Amino acid sequence: MSNHERFLIDGAWREPHTTARISVVSPSTEEIIAEVPDADTEDVDAAARAARRAFSEGRWRGMSVAERADILDKALGIMQEQIVEIRDAVISEMGLPVSVADMQIPNAVTSARYFLEVARKDPVSEVRHTSYGPTAVVKEPVGVVASIAPWNGPFNLMLSKVIPALVTGCSVVYKPAAETPLDAFFVADALAEAGVPAGVFNLITGDRNTGRALVAHPEVDKVSFTGSTAAGRDIGRECGGSFKRLQLELGGKSAAIVLDDADIASALPGLAAGIWFNTGQICMSYSRVLVPRRRYDEVIGALVAAAESFVVGDPFDPATTMGPLVSKRQHERVLGYIEIGKAEGAVLATGGGVPTGLDKGFYVQPTVFTHTDNSMRICREEIFGPVAAVLTYDTVDEAIAIANDSEYGLHGAVFTGDPQRAADVARRVRTGTFSVNSFTYNVEAPFGGVKNSGMGRDTGPEAVQAYYELKAVNLSEDMEHLFA
Repeated sequence: MSNHERFLIDGAWREPHTTARISVVSPSTEEIIAEVPDADTEDVDAAARAARRAFSEGRWRGMSVAERADILDKALGIMQEQIVEIRDAVISEMGLPVSVADMQIPNAVTSARYFLEVARKDPVSEVRHTSYGPTAVVKEPVGVVASIAPWNGPFNLMLSKVIPALVTGCSVVYKPAAETPLDAFFVADALAEAGVPAGVFNLITGDRNTGRALVAHPEVDKVSFTGSTAAGRDIGRECGGSFKRLQLELGGKSAAIVLDDADIASALPGLAAGIWFNTGQICMSYSRVLVPRRRYDEVIGALVAAAESFVVGDPFDPATTMGPLVSKRQHERVLGYIEIGKAEGAVLATGGGVPTGLDKGFYVQPTVFTHTDNSMRICREEIFGPVAAVLTYDTVDEAIAIANDSEYGLHGAVFTGDPQRAADVARRVRTGTFSVNSFTYNVEAPFGGVKNSGMGRDTGPEAVQAYYELKAVNLSEDMEHLFA
């Protein structure tokens, strides 16, 4: 029995209680490449109770931050040695092109080390002198964390959730997306080999019901979830009832505003990356492009040329620049939205179907819609595929109003040659993250959303702070040195 058929619970690879299995399907070949258990409530209970025991016993949280960071750094080193195997697992399970994976997978390890350095430099106790006397403000780990990640960046998003939680002293039960569980086994093995104590990190696999059971489990103190807004809303209701701490990074419908002075040739790389990176399967994608009416034809021409320059195909082929969508379900969803756009009166400038010769696999052409308005479903709902809607505006005020006319508020951008105008637009667009003349995911800055795009921040120093609780200890003066 391979580890893919077991759960890591309380420091051991255990056979699951469940008999149900989930097939992992290659999005490029449509073939089953592995099976993993679909955890039931007894499996979830075992993992959550193991995490609670480990936290209560205190071996991990009783270490210094530096000691924990050293063990985690060792685990990252083990992952670094297996980077090709991890890369190939991610390519196989989600279709990420090897040309992208060769950068993204090693960068995920580098980013995880950034979180360790943040934690090392951040004091966990300070003494404040108040009118009531000295008070120690102490950072303590929040407890048992249920960490649930999506399929669109499985390895990097796993590390960005698990490493900050572990370095602060929390215990973790991690559930990867059902579509992309394979890379998580490498991480689990590395953490165990590096010396993370039994029960501190637990890995279970499963579908939505597994996630629901984990979120609802009474031993869980905090939920960290990245995924759809609909699922996040359900998780919020559950956590609100028991006052569990909650961190949500949800959907987006980000607008890239091209100002009338923008140099289109310079702007195009950032626009193209923002629309089509990861086959458009990113919550922060520029799925709406706002263009001055007088420059509409020019921008459309540039976007069409960019879309048609992508090499769509086998993700293991180094020449491929766009892989498949992750699953049959996602394939049908994206093609369905393209039909909705046409029915609403939008016009296809390019794309809109399955690429010639790629009938096997979940492929969709890079797609550009014109003649759209912000009331259309393709402009309001998250498609999560390689589809952009181009809208026109006459004034900057109108462009900002269109950008803000969304239930989402995750990301956005402005393209202009004028720094002052860029700053003005950046301040007025209501999002948690914003890029100027680029498409930037900066792990050293806080990333997250407002409105229906979630709460909390998943990167930057804030990613580490999110796993601490603050305790105020009112001291007598002879105690200050004990908390300094």
